[in-house]
Amino acid sequence: MKKLSVLIAVTAVLFTACGSPEVKDNELSGKEKEQGYQLLFDGKTLNGWHLYNQGDTASAWVAQDGELKCLPGTDAEHGDLVTDQEFENYELSFDWKISKEGNSGVFINVVEHPDNPTAWASGPEYQLLEKGHHDYEKEMKRSGCLYSFSPQLNPVELKSLEDWNHSVIRQEDGKIEFLLNGVVTAKEDFKSDQWKNAVANSNFKSFPAFGKQTKGRIALQDWNKGISFKNIKIRKIEKAMAAL
Repeated sequence: MKKLSVLIAVTAVLFTACGSPEVKDNELSGKEKEQGYQLLFDGKTLNGWHLYNQGDTASAWVAQDGELKCLPGTDAEHGDLVTDQEFENYELSFDWKISKEGNSGVFINVVEHPDNPTAWASGPEYQLLEKGHHDYEKEMKRSGCLYSFSPQLNPVELKSLEDWNHSVIRQEDGKIEFLLNGVVTAKEDFKSDQWKNAVANSNFKSFPAFGKQTKGRIALQDWNKGISFKNIKIRKIEKAMAAL
């Protein structure tokens, strides 16, 4: 009994000194649960996701080694991967790493419909681009940008190829904010005349659904280079964001 009491005391001291146990990948901490987060990737399956306009089809997207990956160079069906659910006011966070010269993105407010041939035909993009890619010198195509519409609000570099980057997308009442590795990289109001004029004068003007919704699916872009995601978490925003 004395030994057991000592063991309990030592355990309590270690717990106090070290804090809460480390949260594993693709799991929610107690605080995140209290904040209302839900996992969009369980680390083991593609539950909750499907191929854009193709339903539950086997594809180049796989759950492997705790990562949601798009495998390049395979004969499997390719396409963008979208959530089964639609989201409107939310905060989305995710970790990602990309292969050398890789090019991918995360689309928001995606309207899945046969009239929209791809996810990007309706959904604005959080750009993911490896710095060795030939487009990296184009300011409106760097990681964290609102693709093709604005350069990084604040400059931020990617981590090395072996390391994970962390991104956040917030949207409330059509106002969005992008963060990359803790730095704000984009802000926009999808209900503003400024945005409507920007779309009307962009390469997306030929796609009638593009940028018009403030609710929709979230999509991960397929490309000819590898891309991996983990710790994909989302929570509903109940309180209005501060004015952008």
